[in-house]
Amino acid sequence: MKSVEQTLLDAVSLDAPWSLIETFAELPRWRPEDVNAASDVIAERLEALGVPAEVHRPEIFLSIPISASVEAAGETHRAKPPSMSVSVPDGLSGDLVYLGADLKNLRSYSKDVRELFGDSFTSWDEVRARIAGRILVTEGFGNPALTQLAEEWGAIGLISVNPGIDIHWGTCTTIWGTPDLDDLPRKPKIPVVAVNNPSGQALIALAKEGGRATIRTEMQEGWYPQGIPTVHIPGAVEPDKFVFVHGHYDSWDVGIGDNATGDATLLELARVLWHNRQSLRRSVRIAWWPGHSTGRYAGSTWYADAFALDLDENCVAQINCDSPGCRWATSYHQTTCMPEMKPFVTQVIEAVTGTTPRFKRPNQAGDYSFNNIGLSSYYMLSSTMPNELRAEKGYYDVSGCGGNIAWHTENDTLEIADRDVMMTDMKIYLLSVLRHANAAVLPADWTQATREFRATIAGYQEAAGERFDLGPADRATAALEQALDRLYAGVDGGTVSEDAANTVQMALARILVPLNFTAGPRFTHDPAYTAPPLPVLHPAMELSDHGPDTIGFAKTQLMRGVNRYVAAINDARRLVESAAP
Repeated sequence: MKSVEQTLLDAVSLDAPWSLIETFAELPRWRPEDVNAASDVIAERLEALGVPAEVHRPEIFLSIPISASVEAAGETHRAKPPSMSVSVPDGLSGDLVYLGADLKNLRSYSKDVRELFGDSFTSWDEVRARIAGRILVTEGFGNPALTQLAEEWGAIGLISVNPGIDIHWGTCTTIWGTPDLDDLPRKPKIPVVAVNNPSGQALIALAKEGGRATIRTEMQEGWYPQGIPTVHIPGAVEPDKFVFVHGHYDSWDVGIGDNATGDATLLELARVLWHNRQSLRRSVRIAWWPGHSTGRYAGSTWYADAFALDLDENCVAQINCDSPGCRWATSYHQTTCMPEMKPFVTQVIEAVTGTTPRFKRPNQAGDYSFNNIGLSSYYMLSSTMPNELRAEKGYYDVSGCGGNIAWHTENDTLEIADRDVMMTDMKIYLLSVLRHANAAVLPADWTQATREFRATIAGYQEAAGERFDLGPADRATAALEQALDRLYAGVDGGTVSEDAANTVQMALARILVPLNFTAGPRFTHDPAYTAPPLPVLHPAMELSDHGPDTIGFAKTQLMRGVNRYVAAINDARRLVESAAP
């Protein structure tokens, strides 16, 4: 007799998902009216499969690129403006300035001038004097951190030189989702465009000669009603608690690998799980997001805000589905996963593929709009191209499409999807959701997180040296880890009930996930650049950069961060001890 898991895995079919992919291959999905048409398609397909769906229709704030160009030295260069770029249809002209150095490897939002420019500059005043009042040209993508830095340096515009012959769409705002009043000051104030590498090299050469250019951008910006299809599949034992799996359906152009393949995966999950819902202990909720590309995760952010208290009370984990099933993506060496979920995800991927995944820390990206609430999370990017094959093809790094450089371009078409890889990835997602929903004790292993925390603290302590003592943070974490060992031993030995363990497991996520991935308070949204581990302790890494004028302020900030960290860790320890003294 087949197990429940095997029965559901055997039920997975390519029929419905591949049909959706083929439909989306003919339907661009970044303009608001086309996004709503795609929402209707998803809802209709669910209905045809016998799966009841609800479609929310919130108004969210979007920025839709229409056109862009760069005119210089008598030539007009094709360009694309990222979403949230300032619109200057009549043109903005200025002198060009080129800065290369390590900008193409910009890591979030560096405060270290040497990290970006080596020995080219010794102070930020020198950088600002070079850039202020000019149009900055640099390699890479027009990302949010670089845009904000360019503004701070006084640039009047930014031209981002992409690595290849294609131009990649993107976004340039650090604001996560629809802005609130506190976010609005960070809305970009300069026009930003991306150009391909041949155009970029010409502009770099012109900048070195002291040339000028005119940037033109045209944007469509405002509030738009957008459909959010959702499916709620009730569990038979704990229907109030749910596993949350989701992905975006808006895309750049037809966006097959990013993210029609993800939309199709979610459709098949909905079909299989709905028709086998009697086999679920907990519920499963599935959602398809608009506003990912043109709203910087505005769809998922709206849901995180509108259903915040339900997510806080009942969601046991969130699983993001972005860019599965892409051609050549047969490796799992960059699987996105929070530390507490690594043993669980390893078992799932090994069960489906026979290979052991390697993990990457979740970026502040990909509809991870739930970190400030505190949800254990895994996936975003799951399968990807093996490094050897990527090197053989001469591909540069991109952030989706299984490593295919068609990512965020017009070339992300039907050929990017792969049936065999799609089948494997659908089974990985299905088995992950099924095991998480059916686990007697929720599968997070928080000792994985505490070990990572202690390693992070050790690195920060090494950087701080004798300037600051992080011992209280390390000792508090060690005490939490000991309490967790007792808790899990009690679960295994039967002295801690499943209900008590699950209450603790969920509550720990609400404390420890924000501590590891956010700097702002719960129920807000941190800026869209990747935070370092344990952000409130990260100032320890920068103490050596401070002289006598600022070291006291830096230490004060770090002391407050340590207080926040230790208090949270102590709360977590007391919570664990309440179940396993």
